[in-house]
Formats: sequence, structure tokens, C-alpha cells
Amino acid sequence: MKIIPIILSGGVGSRLWPLSREHYPKQCLPLTDKEYSLLQQTLLRTQSLEVGNPIVVCNEDHRFLIAQQLQSIGVKKSSILLEPKGRNTAPAIALAAFETQRTQSEIAELSDTLMLVLPADHVIRDIAAFEETITQAVELAKKGALVTFGVQPTCPETGYGYIRSGEDFAVAEFVEKPNLEKAQAYLESGEYLWNSGMFLFSAKAYLDELSAHRNDIFQSVQNAYQQRSEDMDFVRIDAQLFAECPEESIDFAVMEKTKKAKVVPYHGDWSDIGAWDALYDYSDKDSDQNVLLGDVMSEGSSNCLIRSESRLVAAVGVKDLVIVETADAILVMDKNNAQDVKKIVKRIQTEDREEHMYHTQVHRPWGSYETVDLGERHQVKRITVKPGEKLSVQMHHHRAEHWVVVSGTAKVQNGDQEILLTENESTYIPVGVVHALENPGKILLQLVEVQSGSYLGEDDIVRFSDRYGRSK
Repeated sequence: MKIIPIILSGGVGSRLWPLSREHYPKQCLPLTDKEYSLLQQTLLRTQSLEVGNPIVVCNEDHRFLIAQQLQSIGVKKSSILLEPKGRNTAPAIALAAFETQRTQSEIAELSDTLMLVLPADHVIRDIAAFEETITQAVELAKKGALVTFGVQPTCPETGYGYIRSGEDFAVAEFVEKPNLEKAQAYLESGEYLWNSGMFLFSAKAYLDELSAHRNDIFQSVQNAYQQRSEDMDFVRIDAQLFAECPEESIDFAVMEKTKKAKVVPYHGDWSDIGAWDALYDYSDKDSDQNVLLGDVMSEGSSNCLIRSESRLVAAVGVKDLVIVETADAILVMDKNNAQDVKKIVKRIQTEDREEHMYHTQVHRPWGSYETVDLGERHQVKRITVKPGEKLSVQMHHHRAEHWVVVSGTAKVQNGDQEILLTENESTYIPVGVVHALENPGKILLQLVEVQSGSYLGEDDIVRFSDRYGRSK
């Protein structure tokens, strides 16, 4: 029985700001591992199973980041479905089901295929327990069941939904997030499991039940998927048709209505790392019960999570705090108020700032750029271009640019000229001149860009051609 990993990667993780941002969300960050992001860990834990090429559902803004992360762990073939607009898990999984039917029918393996639906931001270290749970679920899914996985609770958690389990893996009841008193009762009864949001079923079984219980969602997704288009490694869904789809979770749309629902208990470790307090709870701690990450010094502090990204952070005599430092923002928070970070993010949005969207280092399909200095009429960036990659052919209405090569070789189109620049060489690009930058070499190209002009926003770009299919 072949299993297709379906990775749901549509969220932005605003409760983990300032590390998680709209254009670099938490699932793409190495929050619990020095080497691999949460998304990469999710895929890597399926490798010991008999799995096919994964299907990832994500949004447009994350497409190149997701593709790069898959490639870096050796995933050479995958389907990356681009949701034009977030519509919750029921439509997202329906998109993946239609894609599964298409890709597997092309290799005559559809009837022998199951979809393993996994959110991209979960952490599981007990791989043996995970595999054992999947093995149990396979036998049920082969018989047409829609299987969800319930995590054995370890505390009266109020942040998760619960599932009351019955005999023979039956789902007796779905329960929304309870208050503390009810959560304690659920824990003591031994009948309730945390609702993990992980599933296993065939594409046909899911689509049949979705059609039976929420045919409006089924029809909307089917119509949008049928008008899909392929763009390099990505599958684009018709935006207008998908926008007509109702927004609903798989639990409300299908699992609470179907008679085919089953729940398999998972007894290993698990966390969805939804906020900073969850990351603290899950992380290894020192003798003072601190989680210290990066360049951090602590004296007389306890029960804190302190993370440094770009400079020394020193904490003296504080307790129960979360302190997270990045190049452009610092969060200081009582650990018990972790859910309120979203309020700060909302204020940043309403005040028309950008700290909720970008880090100072912004990743692009060709490499990355980092803002070093920003003034009223100037901006200095550090630009890195990967070997063989090229920025779009473009021009600006309001700014001029001066490029100085620090290392590597730059192939530059500057108006009608095409020139090669090497270390310590430079070129000046006036306002309104069409230009492009390419790395023709075998090593990283690094240069410093100095912008000057009346407007320095990223939307002052007129693209004439772009190998990555970007229009903005």
C-alpha cells in the first residue's frame, strides 16, 4: 500500500512573531532542530514508510521557499499546490485529493494509494510510535475508513480540541476546546484524545464523503482544480473559482458528519508549537529551567525562553519571560500571555508597518537580500545570488542603484551594455534604465547595493522578463 504525504503548509504562525512572519512562516523555521525546519522534519519522518512523491499545499507567497526547502532535503519530485486564498483544511485537502487522483492514475497506482495528511508545523520525536500508529491506521483506511489520529493527553490542555474514542477505533464525539475544568475531567476519564489534525484515507473516500456532506465545497474545489495550470514546479488553481469556495475545516465539513470516521491513538510525544509557551514546554531546559538559544547570557533568571538571532542578549534576575531578538524587532513577554502576540501583530498591520511581513533578510528564488541601512532617501542592501541564477530584467521609476561586487562574478545588463564585474568592481544604474543581474559562476555572488531616490519601496519595480514567472 503506497502512502502519499500531504503536507498542509498554509499558515503564517503569527503567535511566533517576531521569528515567524508572513513571508517566512514558522513551518519554514528550524525552531526545534538546528538543521531542519518544521516542514522538513515533517517530510523526513515519513521516509521510513513506503511513501510516494509528496504533495504540499501552500500559498503563493511561500512557493519558492517551500520548493527550496524540499530540494535541500533531497525531494526532487513533488506537487506544490498554490492556494489562491486560504479556505481552511476541508478545501485544501480536497485539492490534494484531486491532485492525488490525477498523479497516481497516471502511473496506474490510484487504487493502491492512501493520503497521509500532516500539518507542516507539528513536532514528533518518537518516530517508532508514529510509524506504529500509521501501520494501525493503514488497515482501517484500506477498508474505506477516514482515520484521524488522537494524541494521548498528558495534561489538561485547553488549547486543543478533543476526540472521545469508542470501541473498535470508533469516534464517539468531537469536542471543541474545553475550559480547564472540563479538560481535567477529560484527562481523568481516559476516554478522550487530543485532536491532532492528522489523517489517513484514500482520495476517493474523502471526496465521496465531502460530496455527500458538503457538496458546495466539493463542487467549488473541483471546478477550480479543473481549471488549474502548471508553472514550473507549481500547480496553480483558478483564483476566481476557488474564491467562491466556502471556508471550512475538515472536522466540521466531514469528520463530524461521516459514519466512516475512525480514531487511532498515538502515544508518543507531539506538539503543534502554536506559540512561544508551547515551544518552551517542548524544549530542553537548563538547571534554572531556562531555554537559551543563540548568543544569550543569563544571571539569576529562571523559567524563561530567551532567543537571540543577531546580537548578545543578557537577562538578569527575570522570571517567566519570553525574550526573542531579531535584527529589526524584540519581543519581551510574560510567558503566560503567549496567545496575545497576535494582538501586537495586528497593531503592526493596522499601523501600515512591515515587521509582520518580512525579516531584514528576504529570500527570493535567486537568493536573498538583506537591508543594512535605511534612510529617507537611501537604502543599503547586501545581495546574495546563487550560482546560475538571475534576477528579473527590470527598471525603476524613482531610484538609482550602485552595485559593488564583494565576491564572485556578476554578469550585468546595464541599459544597452552587458558587462562582467568581479571583486571590488562596480557599476551605476541611473533611474529609468533597464537592468538585470546574473551569477554566471560556480560560487555565490555577493554584492552591496546602494539605492538613492525619492521612493525606495519594493513595488517600484517594472519587470520586463523573469525566469521565475513573477509579475510582482
